[in-house]
Amino acid sequence: MKIHLVGICGTAMGALAAMLKEQGHLVTGSDQNVYPPVSDFLAARGIDIFQGYRAEHLDRAGPDLVIVGNVARPDNPEAVRTVELGLEYSSLAKTLGERFIAGRESVVAAGTHGKTTTTALLAWLLERAGADPSFLAGGLCRNFDSNYRLGDGAHFVIEGDEYDTAYFDKVPKFIHYRPKWTVLTGVEFDHADIYPDLEAVKEAFRMLIRLLPPKGRLMVFSGSATALELARDAACPVLTYGFDSGDHTRAEEVETGNGRVSFRLFHRGQDMGRFSSPLPGRHNLANALAALGLLLEMGFKAEDLAPGLESFLGVKRRQEVIGDIGGILVVDDFAHHPTAVRETLAALREFYPRRRLVALFEPRSNTSRRNFFQEEYARSFDPADLVVIRESTRDTGLRAEEKLDCPRLAADLAEKGKQAFFFPETKPILALLGKEVRSGDLIAIMSNGGFDNIHRRVLKLLAEKPQGKGIRNGV
Repeated sequence: MKIHLVGICGTAMGALAAMLKEQGHLVTGSDQNVYPPVSDFLAARGIDIFQGYRAEHLDRAGPDLVIVGNVARPDNPEAVRTVELGLEYSSLAKTLGERFIAGRESVVAAGTHGKTTTTALLAWLLERAGADPSFLAGGLCRNFDSNYRLGDGAHFVIEGDEYDTAYFDKVPKFIHYRPKWTVLTGVEFDHADIYPDLEAVKEAFRMLIRLLPPKGRLMVFSGSATALELARDAACPVLTYGFDSGDHTRAEEVETGNGRVSFRLFHRGQDMGRFSSPLPGRHNLANALAALGLLLEMGFKAEDLAPGLESFLGVKRRQEVIGDIGGILVVDDFAHHPTAVRETLAALREFYPRRRLVALFEPRSNTSRRNFFQEEYARSFDPADLVVIRESTRDTGLRAEEKLDCPRLAADLAEKGKQAFFFPETKPILALLGKEVRSGDLIAIMSNGGFDNIHRRVLKLLAEKPQGKGIRNGV
């Protein structure tokens, strides 16, 4: 079968293209921005990519099926040509549900935060337990060096994204994922470009919960009152996970040291033994509890899950250490929502208590660019010692009165006694770092985008600055 993907260079669309290729289909695609690493990833799999969106691409590809990504609007030339030719078309999420998840046990990790890490962890735990799962995550899973896999086992693990599916399929993606075994990490307002308020976000998650069959399971984080409220609609058993004595799955005797978190796991009142995780922070411990609790409900044994958690490498761009130069640690993280920023910084503070924490932040997402969280951001940076904010150059079409006021945010932080700066460009940030950072510091770079390639530029700056010249030795 010939299948053409419109918007093929998205993370999930690229993975879907590779999965379809593995199934034996002839796959082509197009995108407005074709560049590495996705372009290299697809080329290595023999998938041809057309630059830009043009009607003639459909004529050249001659597809039997067109999969239209959610980047495409109704006036996209290839979407228009698809309809003119009377071709069958579908969305990414619907294709996944029909061609890959159908016939398997669907394991869905959903929620405003933590779903990528939880998806990756569920997949790795199943793999180490010998279940040979398939999975698709929203980030590169370091244990697999991939964001997808087609296994021969009974389970398909997938990140339950609440974002809408396509212009012709205006439902959350997870509606197509046939959920049975499901984690709900929590529900907050997000995706301000498609959801007008928290109630609309809640309704999306209600749709997911109402799909759960009576024989399924729903694991809900007890720390999210909104998620607990929504869980009442479930027809299946609902179990809580977290840190309260009444949680079905909980952690006790938590200890942090030597770059690891160890804890005693309790499930349904039973002591399941001591577990160890390499991931920092209370939020990552919660993600581990969610995955462990769900898999225990699915019938897996604790002794088969412990090695998977201990050997879990995490997801790229989630508290990923990308450099250690001159005693200065550089960490990359996807955090952009104020809750994610706060939890990320708190985790790094706990894991590295003796390091000065320098936070570089680019509010780039459709939600973080808006002033909806103006006050919340002023509280999110409390764990950091030095905060530098750069306004994103990404054009979202927002009016000035709708935008997050970055200079005001820096001023609010400074008023609280925080060393905080705002810069409209990247060069002054690098100049500041050259003067201020010292051995023993930790630089946390937070953005859901490229941040003007600041990651590479910071590493280059540190590599070129000898100790004592600009970069000062710490005490």
